[in-house]
Amino acid sequence: MTITILLNTSWNIYNFRLGLIKALQKEGHIIVAIAPYDEYVPLLKSEGVECYSVSLNSKGTNIKQDLKLTKDYFELLKAIKPDMVLSYTIKPNIYGNLAANILKIPVINNVSGLGTIFIKKSLSTLVALALYKIAFLKSGWVFFQNNEDQGIFLKKKLQRFNKTSVIPGSGVDLNQFDIIRQKNSGMSVLFVGRLIGDKGIREFIEAGKRLHIKYPDVEFKIVGEFGYDNKTAVQKEELEEWLKLPQFNYLGKSDNMNAVYEETDIMVLPSYREGLSRSLIEACAMKLPIVTTNVPGCKDVVQDGYNGYLCEPKNAIDLAEKIGKLLDASEENRLLLGANARKLAERRFDEKIVIDSYLERINNLASV
Repeated sequence: MTITILLNTSWNIYNFRLGLIKALQKEGHIIVAIAPYDEYVPLLKSEGVECYSVSLNSKGTNIKQDLKLTKDYFELLKAIKPDMVLSYTIKPNIYGNLAANILKIPVINNVSGLGTIFIKKSLSTLVALALYKIAFLKSGWVFFQNNEDQGIFLKKKLQRFNKTSVIPGSGVDLNQFDIIRQKNSGMSVLFVGRLIGDKGIREFIEAGKRLHIKYPDVEFKIVGEFGYDNKTAVQKEELEEWLKLPQFNYLGKSDNMNAVYEETDIMVLPSYREGLSRSLIEACAMKLPIVTTNVPGCKDVVQDGYNGYLCEPKNAIDLAEKIGKLLDASEENRLLLGANARKLAERRFDEKIVIDSYLERINNLASV
């Protein structure tokens, strides 16, 4: 079969879906990607993936742009003639579905988080729900990454229960993300995520300021994309002010997260909401104790007291307190929490679970 993948960035396809792509290719399927062009397109092509580009503003609400995106999806899918579409993220899920429905191409959707518009409910939230309801009418299957998101769709009758299931995000390659961790000095605290307010970056900074008084030698590292198009995005002047403080170190966007995790002792993500945080499950696999918020997509990765601690969202004081618990803990205890995190990753977040779920659904839809 020819299977087309729709996503909002080629970077996302290469970094988070390559394991699935290779598994599908091994089954004899031809993989075609449709996403905005970026520097990862040549890498996808080197893996035998055919690539087509579309213009997609993932955060915009311009009706003309969205109608054009639907038209572009329709024309590309009509030309490619795929047997099936795998779609991820809000706009590909909605507008890709609309195009595929017209062409009667079966679609498997993945709701990888409900995003900013569901954190701050507004008219945009109602519009998004209405569009989801129309677009998902003929979905062959919908994967969710946490039970809360699935519950919202079922409660609002956006999808039928017998056509949905929950999978552990994109999963993590446990062979790629692995480490023999014999030391944990508690001297390096890491934040991984886009530099936007909804990821809790400002709470992380405030917690770092508070903790620096008691722990002046602890480094607070930040890894993630700066300049992201989002209403809550960190501004240049704001970042520059943070980096004047000695405890903060901004490493930019990294393509070698293994090395970053290896040089880290504690992982922190104070996000307001996730689908299922990729960085947290990677941190689990790399045996890091974690502090994260008690919200969907984050609390699913941490069992409080077993592999880290949960804190209140939007609460820098509570965040600092929970990080402080790990800094005050013995090295032996931090290593134990990290070892427990790895056990959790092996039990719940193995990429093979995700791949097997997709293969099962693809085979079921193909036989209909």
